[in-house]
Amino acid sequence: MVHMKAGTLAVVASLLASGSAFAEQRVLTYYADYDPNPLAAMEALIADFEAANPDIDVQLNNFDHEGYKTAIRNFLTTDAPDLANWYAGNRMAPFVEAGQFMDVSDVWEANGLGESLASAKASMTIDGKQWGVPYTYYQWGIYFNKDVYAQVGAEVPTTWDQFIANCEKFKAAGIDCLTTGTSALWPGAGIFDYMSLRTNGYEFHMDLTAGKIAWTDQKVRDVFAQWAKLVEPGYITANHAAIDWQDAAALLVQGKAANYVMGNFAVATFKEGGMTNDNLGFMPFPEITPGIPRAEDAPTDTIHIPSGAQNVEDAKLFLAYVASADAQTKLNAALGQLPTNKDSTVAADDPFISAGFELLSTSYALAQFFDRDAPAEMAKIGMEGFQQFMVQPGELENILTRLEEARQRIYQ
Repeated sequence: MVHMKAGTLAVVASLLASGSAFAEQRVLTYYADYDPNPLAAMEALIADFEAANPDIDVQLNNFDHEGYKTAIRNFLTTDAPDLANWYAGNRMAPFVEAGQFMDVSDVWEANGLGESLASAKASMTIDGKQWGVPYTYYQWGIYFNKDVYAQVGAEVPTTWDQFIANCEKFKAAGIDCLTTGTSALWPGAGIFDYMSLRTNGYEFHMDLTAGKIAWTDQKVRDVFAQWAKLVEPGYITANHAAIDWQDAAALLVQGKAANYVMGNFAVATFKEGGMTNDNLGFMPFPEITPGIPRAEDAPTDTIHIPSGAQNVEDAKLFLAYVASADAQTKLNAALGQLPTNKDSTVAADDPFISAGFELLSTSYALAQFFDRDAPAEMAKIGMEGFQQFMVQPGELENILTRLEEARQRIYQ
């Protein structure tokens, strides 16, 4: 018989206890594609979650953006993590339809997310079920030069007719009513999204980007007819196809342009150019068809539970945590973006963040931006068409025919 001293027994007992506690710690695997600043913000949030749940060890495996797009298609099929980053709306639909993302409606129900994440709910819903949680987004809208508005005596418009009437004043003063830089194509897609959302509404726009509606449909023609009110009189910066979005931003800064349809990330560029909160303004894209519920472009980043997840219970706990008002307040303060939880708070000293939070928290639904809502090949052909229309509006029939041929081929 082996005899041990009492002190030795205590040490052994404590080692056994700590060993069993360590063995009980559950692993939660999380695959993501964060840039350095967002990665640090999420790591801080994970540390908070682990402090509140000491029996859970979150293991984050971070990929670069482009590598992740390829990796997710592989790991969802072969070796799924417990949590995976992706995007809302039509971008998540293929994974939902392939049965690779888990229905997490119970997380929404148990945590009252239908109310606190109301504006993002439509973009997280397919077949009446929710397939992940959103944790950050940012607004698009119209940034404008207040000094130029004062110079021509224009009021900030709320309707499309008022916006177009202002354009006449700006043109008479030798100022571009609307600037954009479409050499990289995507800025033009922001204009198209709003023309579509305001003319026909969210559901129609989502069906169009999902390939369910012909580009030659009369309602699509109606969108371009409204857009033509900007294009045909020459109210848009003439050489937009040859300049990038930062070049167009400089025109707004210099007072050579009045308005710019753009995402909130551009505010830093406007301010680096010399604009301040005193002369940089922000407004929602104006109403075109009266009575259509106001939807916004708000690219939304999301977290999902793959169907092959091993630790589903803790994954749902993490989703609920990331969806909470406090977690989203802290995370988005670090990201410089907007929380999707309407009960979160944002920095009161940034009028553009405050305006964006109000805009998105009260919106009917959120589109994800054309190149996220449409498949990559369709997005490229579509954006080429939008750019061409703004240069050659007389080519509309050829453009729509080309887009329709692409739709029939791509969405088979």
